[in-house]
Amino acid sequence: MSKVFLDTNIFIYLIEDRGVNGRRAAELLDRMTERRDSVYTSTLTLGEVLTLPLQKEDVKLADQYERILTSPGVHLLDFDRVAARIYARVRLDKGIKAPDAMQLSIAAAAQCDLFVTNDDRLSRKIVPGIHFVSGLERVPL
Repeated sequence: MSKVFLDTNIFIYLIEDRGVNGRRAAELLDRMTERRDSVYTSTLTLGEVLTLPLQKEDVKLADQYERILTSPGVHLLDFDRVAARIYARVRLDKGIKAPDAMQLSIAAAAQCDLFVTNDDRLSRKIVPGIHFVSGLERVPL
């Protein structure tokens, strides 16, 4: 059983993308369920995925996101003092944007085994506290 942190875009693919990324995200979630992996993400993810539905006044889509992010087996993590200290170190890399640094630092504070994103820039980063950072297309199923 592994601790897997899913970046915001993975949840967007799961809910909204009927193409390749959506199928790949669904396959990943299925395999994680089979292996009994733990799913982690952050409250930042919740804020990010709700922005567009709220802007469009799409209550149904907002509810879908709320349900998936608060479902059993999904751990919604906060940005705390431990994550803040890690964040400060991650932000020393000027190639990492603040929201990405927050996500990485929250995952690192939780000692996640794998951080899955679709941002190739992040997949090349080494963050102490996270064993592997992988793009969605390269994550082993």
